[in-house]
Amino acid sequence: MSASTPRPQPVSTTAPTTTASPAGAERILAIDVGTQSTRAVVFDPLGRIVAAARVPYAPYVSPQPGWAEQDPEIYWQAIAGACRRLWAEGLDPASLGGLAVTTQRGTVVCTDERGDPVRPAIVWLDVRRAEDTPRIGGIMGLAFRALRASETVARFQADAEVNWLRRHEPETMRRTRHYLLLSGFLIHRLTDRFADSVASQVAYIPFDYRRLAWAGRRDWKWRAVPIERALLPDLVPPTGRLGEVSAAAADVTGLPVGLPVVAAGADRACEALGAGALDPATACIGYGTTASVSTIQARYLEAVPLVPPYPAALPGAYSLEFQIFRGYWLVEWFRRELGQPETQAAATAGSPPAEALLDRLLDEAPAGSMGLLHLPYWAPGIRFPGPEAKGAFVGLGDVHGRAHLYRATLEGLAFGLRDGLERAERRAKVPVTSIRLAGGGSRGRGIAQLTADVFGRPVALPHTHETAALGAAIDAAVGLGLHPDVPAAAQAMTHIDRVHEPDPATHALYDELYRKAFLGLYDALRPTYRAIREVTGYPK
Repeated sequence: MSASTPRPQPVSTTAPTTTASPAGAERILAIDVGTQSTRAVVFDPLGRIVAAARVPYAPYVSPQPGWAEQDPEIYWQAIAGACRRLWAEGLDPASLGGLAVTTQRGTVVCTDERGDPVRPAIVWLDVRRAEDTPRIGGIMGLAFRALRASETVARFQADAEVNWLRRHEPETMRRTRHYLLLSGFLIHRLTDRFADSVASQVAYIPFDYRRLAWAGRRDWKWRAVPIERALLPDLVPPTGRLGEVSAAAADVTGLPVGLPVVAAGADRACEALGAGALDPATACIGYGTTASVSTIQARYLEAVPLVPPYPAALPGAYSLEFQIFRGYWLVEWFRRELGQPETQAAATAGSPPAEALLDRLLDEAPAGSMGLLHLPYWAPGIRFPGPEAKGAFVGLGDVHGRAHLYRATLEGLAFGLRDGLERAERRAKVPVTSIRLAGGGSRGRGIAQLTADVFGRPVALPHTHETAALGAAIDAAVGLGLHPDVPAAAQAMTHIDRVHEPDPATHALYDELYRKAFLGLYDALRPTYRAIREVTGYPK
């Protein structure tokens, strides 16, 4: 493990005001709207945090099992609340040069002509499916069969919220005049313009990921997800101007009227940017609710047919990404189900937080967890793993306790992400030489070192865990003219806090386990998973 570099220190703040931003205002407000909270973070042009405020909320409500919905007004009120907390703590809104918004991906908001929601937002965690959607036929259907992509397209159709709404809530679709992602809904609230960033378009929508634009008139996606083009927002590339804060938004938030709003990207796109992973040789691992590993590419590459790379927060670039759904949620699962001692200890005054206590648990079990192997595919992925996917712990014996289960949980997650990274490397033909960590799960030293040992590559942690907000601020800094381009802005605004080097002996052990045991485990268990699904109907 290498020595750490000093953390940048916050700069001073001034008294609040509601006047417009003066010439020379250089502070940047980044609004990060997550699944469980909204954070308003103010950065200076060197990426140092000036001030921050957070407003938590329940991640969703479930009117029926498997549904995940939220009142869109909760997100808007959280933005207003976070901004007003900044002013109350002494930040001068007139010191802001502009703002950018990054949000959770794939959350859908249907609105009327004025932009008011006509139903609750369908949150990205929702698992309802439009199973009865007719498959695409004709020549296009034959082409999909020839590419062995028919099931991928059918799943795209079934997962598309608009198909479910048309089948089960036709009145909602009759009332819908704007079909937006959460980012687009919030941009409208801020600017009174129906617009969104190109780099926020990660959802089941008719978006052409190759051209980074709405799909062409003859594109198959218009048949798969029938949405009228007039319902979709205008798209602006990252660093472009989305609009200015309206008088109505200023009245609610306290932001200055006319403050520029710059396009950024979805949370994972901004996270990679904020972590400083801007080239194909540097991967970003996001230990979030969905764990992911991604590399930014200058050219369009599909790791598997019809599974596109997503738009990067770097204008004109692509994010080649592999996801493990329920990724770092597995740590929350462990804490809830098996981590009561750590949780109770953390509740005692003066005790370390539960995350730090769980980090200590890693030290109680050796690397390799004494032969206990974890398959982390607790939920289906996109094309891989398949719809039958389930998790597994293999190799349990009487020597294993909670510490082994915890270490194996994290080891399996790292193995799965390494598999995804190697698939990306083969496709891009560029070896990854370094890794940046981001997301809530990146904070523990034990997890960072475990990741370095599994991947056999240096793992660097940024100077702040607010990497998504920092990535949005980087795009805004370029759009506001504070830096000439995104690479220059990232170089000035991203800093490394510490680097974890892999331990050669531990990596050798993990490498053998990964190649000889983990890589073949899913295929070995797939028939069993399919039998379980056939008998129990789970997962659907």
